[in-house]
Amino acid sequence: MAIKTRNKINSSFSMASMSDLVFLLLIFFMLTSTLVSPNAIKLLLPSSNSKTMAKQSLTVYIDSNYSYFVEEEPVTPEFLTETIGNKLSGDAEASVVLRADQSVPVQYVVTLIDAVNQVNDLTGSKHKVILATKPLK
Repeated sequence: MAIKTRNKINSSFSMASMSDLVFLLLIFFMLTSTLVSPNAIKLLLPSSNSKTMAKQSLTVYIDSNYSYFVEEEPVTPEFLTETIGNKLSGDAEASVVLRADQSVPVQYVVTLIDAVNQVNDLTGSKHKVILATKPLK
């Protein structure tokens, strides 16, 4: 009487676990790539050797068309003081990071600094403006 084994060894390879792993990696990289937020407004920042880092409270952009953006929302120069005041309300010592294109004339930068100084005078706060730069190569 011959004894037959019930468990036969299957020599084929199952790709199900490999496809699960690929999909998990795909989901991981999709989620982590959305967490990285590049500058939404394309700017050519001026270069500098300075490595000063500060806590960002508010970001103001000035693009090559001399348009102001407060946190990526377009703002006219007339409403710049009001918009910055609303965004920084409740914060006494905030940093306004200016990301200006390198072709922007100084007058547009001074307009932003004046707006922040007006907010400081109206609210009695000590907000400061920091110019964002890219490192020298």
